Amino acid sequence: MTENFRLRAAMDQAGYTQAELVEALNKSLTAAGHRGTISDRTVRYWLTGKSGWPQQRQRDALEAIFGCPAVELGFIPPEGTLLRRTFLASTTMAGASLPFTPRSTGRVGTSEVAGLRASLESLTGLDDKRGGHTELERAALAGAADCLNKQDRASSQRIRQRLLSLASDFTATAAWSSVDARQLDRADAQLKEALYLARMANDSATEMRVWNSLAMLAHQRKEHGQAVDAGYAAQATSITRRDRLFASLAHARTAVGHANRGDRQAALRSLGFAEDMMGKVDPEMSRPPWIAFYGPAELYALGAIVRHRLGDAAEAEAVSHRALAVLPQKFRRNRALATARLAIAQLHQGDSEQACDTAARVFDLMADAPLPGRMRSLIGDFYRDLLTLAPDAAVAREWGDQYRDQWSR
Repeated sequence: MTENFRLRAAMDQAGYTQAELVEALNKSLTAAGHRGTISDRTVRYWLTGKSGWPQQRQRDALEAIFGCPAVELGFIPPEGTLLRRTFLASTTMAGASLPFTPRSTGRVGTSEVAGLRASLESLTGLDDKRGGHTELERAALAGAADCLNKQDRASSQRIRQRLLSLASDFTATAAWSSVDARQLDRADAQLKEALYLARMANDSATEMRVWNSLAMLAHQRKEHGQAVDAGYAAQATSITRRDRLFASLAHARTAVGHANRGDRQAALRSLGFAEDMMGKVDPEMSRPPWIAFYGPAELYALGAIVRHRLGDAAEAEAVSHRALAVLPQKFRRNRALATARLAIAQLHQGDSEQACDTAARVFDLMADAPLPGRMRSLIGDFYRDLLTLAPDAAVAREWGDQYRDQWSR
């Protein structure tokens, strides 16, 4: 029995208490010509996972209230056809054509696992280009539900384990999309579920991924002590002992947490560990697609964040330039983030005109997509600092007038 974090998150986002949801569901049932028979116990059973698949009329009421299929609320049907239809619908989005497994009523084997993995890789590529957004999150959650539903038809225990691992990775992808979009409550619930699934699957790489995202979520909530704790938890996962790339990321994330707390010595020490591990990475090791974003460029970018938080604007600028010089072109979202941080570093050295020119490049990089929430927040930080540090400069007013609409949409 697994707690239904998705339903809880949907209730929180919509502002429903348990009693209020009961009332709303019964009203929906009555309007559809049914008796309002849902009770507090019914909803409690859904939330605790004791009841995993509501009756049809109850599902209709839930979907009408929350505006999404029941599987996206964490419910898992006894058969896979509904999940497959949902996955197809969810993965039809602008700019993405996601491969996925053909419908099968037989045993699930390596070919279907490979198809699901290809779908996950497509979502990872979409995130690299556009960043976190609702369509990506929904597609990832539907993929996780599809994996879990296929477990009963797995051809072997090994396939069951792979499906569980993929479910954790899909859920972590959805959670990361929520983090990037700054949907903090949804991200929290999804990360808890992803962590549970990763541990069930004995998937250390995804568990480390979840702790990395939890550290970023804690930063967004300004819970910097928890961010450091999450960084240490990432360091403690077994994958960091087998692969120095994961170890480097865990130390770099911890460094950011220390810097946010103002602990200069601890931040630089953790950053040094991250750099040392990066120098010992085996480039030939097989790794999951999500970690592809992390390499020397991202380490430079994280180092720029550490330097900025510690008040070293000149060093932050220099490291940002190094990040942009070696960052692969396919990581468009990360390039835009690094560019925004470069602009902030320039601004804090008194060069407001150069900083405004640099910040304008963010909008050029993301020209055909809305800015993810995390990037909008960073640009907001830039503009607030611009008004604080150069309030009378004409360039500040001009920049605001020119880019306010693009920044806030």
